[in-house]
Amino acid sequence: MADERVVGIDLGTTNSLVAYMETTGQGDTPVVIPGEDGERLVPSVVAMTDDGVVVGNAARGTLLADSASAVYSAKRLMGRDIADVQDELKLFPFKLAEGLQPGEALRLSVGGLMLTPPEISAYVLLQLKKNAERFFGAPVTKAVITVPAYFNDAQRQATKDAGRIAGLEVLRLVNEPTAAALAYGLDKQRDGVIAVYDFGGGTFDISILKLHEGIFEVIATGGYTHLGGDDIDNLLIAIALDDIAGDLGEDVRGDGDAVQAVRKAVIDAKILLSTADVATLDVLLPSGKRYLREITRAQFEQLIAGVIARTAAPCRQALKDAGLDAAQIDEVVLVGGSTRIPAVRTLVDEVFGLSARGKKPHTELNPDEVVALGAAVQAQILSGGSAVTEDLLLLDVTPLSLGIEALGGVVAKIIQRNSTIPASATEHFTTGVDGQTNVAIHVVQGERELAKDCRSLARFDLKGIPPMMAGLPRIEVKFLIDANGILHVSAREQRSGKEAEVEVKPTYGLSDEQVETMILASFDHAEEDIRERQVIEAKNEAETILSAVAKGKSHAAWEMLSAEEMATIEQGVGGVKAAVLGSDYKAIRQSIDVLDKATRRFAELMMDTAVSGAMKGKTMDSAGESMGAGPTAPHPFAKAQIDDSARGSSDS
Repeated sequence: MADERVVGIDLGTTNSLVAYMETTGQGDTPVVIPGEDGERLVPSVVAMTDDGVVVGNAARGTLLADSASAVYSAKRLMGRDIADVQDELKLFPFKLAEGLQPGEALRLSVGGLMLTPPEISAYVLLQLKKNAERFFGAPVTKAVITVPAYFNDAQRQATKDAGRIAGLEVLRLVNEPTAAALAYGLDKQRDGVIAVYDFGGGTFDISILKLHEGIFEVIATGGYTHLGGDDIDNLLIAIALDDIAGDLGEDVRGDGDAVQAVRKAVIDAKILLSTADVATLDVLLPSGKRYLREITRAQFEQLIAGVIARTAAPCRQALKDAGLDAAQIDEVVLVGGSTRIPAVRTLVDEVFGLSARGKKPHTELNPDEVVALGAAVQAQILSGGSAVTEDLLLLDVTPLSLGIEALGGVVAKIIQRNSTIPASATEHFTTGVDGQTNVAIHVVQGERELAKDCRSLARFDLKGIPPMMAGLPRIEVKFLIDANGILHVSAREQRSGKEAEVEVKPTYGLSDEQVETMILASFDHAEEDIRERQVIEAKNEAETILSAVAKGKSHAAWEMLSAEEMATIEQGVGGVKAAVLGSDYKAIRQSIDVLDKATRRFAELMMDTAVSGAMKGKTMDSAGESMGAGPTAPHPFAKAQIDDSARGSSDS
């Protein structure tokens, strides 16, 4: 045994697993570690009993007998707030702490204790850690944990928090589809383009990967953070509860234990219908009445068709992002327990055109285990590797663009969607107000053109900038996404050396609609967004040149102009002022061009006068310093690229 084991963990919505790389005579193979009861799947259920905290199969009995003392599917609550879970509470027996505010981490009452979702997940991780330590007979303190590709920053941070609470050093967060591809690559050892369709208990991900000589490159990813087998269960539970209320005259919606009994019957029927043509929902109610309903596979598939159909659009979008059509996908790998449903496999076949090409989706690896197996491979890579993994390289991507809010509320994208991570990028900005000493940096995530339509990640101030003319400061903004997909942002004013930075740790409150529709909305509103951005940028430029001309009139150079030149400039100013009252960006830009031409001689006179005054009795270097400008000083009427003070967020 290695001195320091690194395990791979699939922290799932329904079930969780821990795996490692086993060395055999045939080489290294990823293997799932069984629990004390011999089961490899650990249900993601946590219960508080008289004997203490129990996890997994032992907690399932408590869930059915005393639902208030148990909690399940906590992964669906990670990184979310009170506004996001109202619909969940109708079916989940979760009692939340009173007085929770939007943006505040959820706290749930479980057996009298108030726990956050990361703390609940930590109990599951702790059980997996104990299983591994029992198996190895040695402490386990390091792990690779998988997350859905579309988990946002708050959800990723919540997952890392859960690991830390459980006493695990999380070496890497790996996207679940990417982990599945690692396991698949070990199995097949071939080149090609692969689509990983991951439909689990609580999330759906689709990833397109290129495999070549041990390099796994994710070229596109998509999905929903809140779509999975739980949604199918909840749909059927709602139907059964309506039946019970209507046919038996017994409304048990408020009875947590009865709801859990219905949930168990629904899940059992769903699993059976993957292989059988008919199943029966059989529930003994608290009153002693029995609810019986026969459901055929055809009825089942008709009921859940809407849920399954939602997975098609992200698949097609991922293909478009990758610049591929379905015929160019060599293999499709199915991941997650929900892919056992025949209707899901039919949809996958249709989206990727497999049957027409004589192909079938790959199901050789257990869809419940493949993510954990891939996590074990990544764990082995990080711990030093072996003959099997030493040549493997994993290139993941960030699913959404990242940038900052610039003048007028437009977004300056710094790292583009589907960029390979780890990644870093730098952009340069300047100020738009004379004497500005403070700039507020607003970091956003999303595909829309305006910051108000994107997700706000963080805000921080770059303070202490020496007062200079607008346009002279050189502000370097650097974005760095680490291997876990966590963002670090820094800003530095290059002339003075003043700098500030932030590790983006967003609040927990993010609605599913924000994440699930970000990319789709960017396409739906693309033309509208671009037009609005063009108008904003044109008006920003107009205001800048109007301000510069107004200031220039107090300069000695103004008196050097002829009456005709002054009149031409005034006419140009009037044209710009009239144009900015409208929303035709072309007209605004045309008026700016007219004014720019009219002020060129004025600008030259201003510069000549400034240079002459600065050079009296000075060297060229000292003259430049006294003017506050270097050899690359911008034109006095140059467009400002960032001006947070215009929104009342900077101190001048």
